[in-house]
Amino acid sequence: MKSDISTVDHEREDLLVRRIKNGTVIDHIEAGEALNVVKILGITGSTAESLSIATNVMSGQMGKKDIVKLSNRELSKEDVNRIALISPKATINIIRNFKVFQKKGVEIPTLIEGSVRCPNPGCISNTNEPITSKFAVLPNGLRCLYCDSVITKDLTSHII
Repeated sequence: MKSDISTVDHEREDLLVRRIKNGTVIDHIEAGEALNVVKILGITGSTAESLSIATNVMSGQMGKKDIVKLSNRELSKEDVNRIALISPKATINIIRNFKVFQKKGVEIPTLIEGSVRCPNPGCISNTNEPITSKFAVLPNGLRCLYCDSVITKDLTSHII
């Protein structure tokens, strides 16, 4: 019986962040990218969901990783596509009643619509026209389908 207690105590020592009842856990985020994930999800601190962030957590697969836990929020497909752009190895875990309801990896889409702002101020997608931005996803960045501008660095600053 004594060994059972020490096992439970050891498990509690390893728990950095409390479990959530309902929501989303974004795991396997590239180390150092958790705050960018929070930013592109539009979480500002004045939004309703509770947020937990763990950075530079040891990982057998990745060496180090980040984790984001959101209580009472399940991500939309657009949210997941944005995360895939900055952390293509991330996994999304939907939590319901403290259990993993669904687990899936992110997939980098071939086309991004409406989630990224073109860096070219003269692009038609940056005017008052009723048009949605569209970008082809390339191995080295994103290419605007209207003006052919390419984004290769600091992608996070262009995500809407």
